[in-house]
Amino acid sequence: MRSLSLSVIICAYTEDRWDDLSAAVESVGAQGTPAMEIVVVIDHNPALAQRARTALPGVVVVENCEARGLSGARNTGIATARGDVVAFLDDDAVAAPDWLRHLVAGYADPLVSGVGGAIEPAWSATRPRWLPAEFHWVVGCTYLGMPRHASPVRNMIGANMSFRREVFAVVGGFRSGMGRLGTRPLGCEETELCIRVRKQWPRTTLLYEPRAQVRHRVPTHRARWAYFRARCYAEGLSKAQVAEFVGAKDGLASERLYTFSTLPRGVVRGLADTMKGDLTGLGRAGAIVTGLAVTSAGYAAGKASHRLARRKHGTPSQFTSLVQPSETRVDGDVGAPWLSDQA
Repeated sequence: MRSLSLSVIICAYTEDRWDDLSAAVESVGAQGTPAMEIVVVIDHNPALAQRARTALPGVVVVENCEARGLSGARNTGIATARGDVVAFLDDDAVAAPDWLRHLVAGYADPLVSGVGGAIEPAWSATRPRWLPAEFHWVVGCTYLGMPRHASPVRNMIGANMSFRREVFAVVGGFRSGMGRLGTRPLGCEETELCIRVRKQWPRTTLLYEPRAQVRHRVPTHRARWAYFRARCYAEGLSKAQVAEFVGAKDGLASERLYTFSTLPRGVVRGLADTMKGDLTGLGRAGAIVTGLAVTSAGYAAGKASHRLARRKHGTPSQFTSLVQPSETRVDGDVGAPWLSDQA
């Protein structure tokens, strides 16, 4: 089998994170397994685009040609990238030197359609002791409950994920109208995309490889209780949106196990820590209960909003994207297009 080429896409929207963006680009350039190209997509900020073109030599800098937001920026990057594998790194994350080596190794199995890795928090201030590890997804990082070894997963986390290029040619790109827009803490656009991939090729695998590591900077304001509540509520809204597009069975499959297995164990662990004299354990147990309640409230609000929209406007509109699905797409477990290239 021929070696696979890699494109890395980094999306940015504000000059306030210039140092982070520079560090992210530098970490990709230092990979032991080099990328064929680094594509930096600037989300509707001409001044930042000009600065990037001037200060980041050897990097392909393009401006988001779709609607403002992370989904549109990623789709613009996909349309630009030329690699066999398209990897995504957040602009405030730094990749370990062997990140790409571990990502690309997963594609030795032709039935793997995407590979994602671990995301470790890099706290700007002291890690809040009340924040349970089960809720590290709030700050965009790997959370307690995810596999400890390479394993199939329903979806990957956006700060550290990759897909075969052919995936986008068949299922399309990230759905517009979903995901983060500036500082608005919505998400789940990668979840919705991953579910579409699994529906298209049920026998293929999305692989989580924890050895493919990146460190994701967590600014001070994201380690505060107010952000925790806001992000949990936004996650509930986002999950409702995913369920609207792909159905509750697929949209909430992983969340059921997380809710009824991972979180109860976290509460018990927090209470046990309290009994041992660690009073912050009670805070962690309380945060789990509160986080679940707030997320559920966001989900209920989102479902109610979608029901109202259906009554007024009918079914939800389909996404539009520079990365449109192939006209030859056939729903069901058809042969993955990259399999024809396997030796």
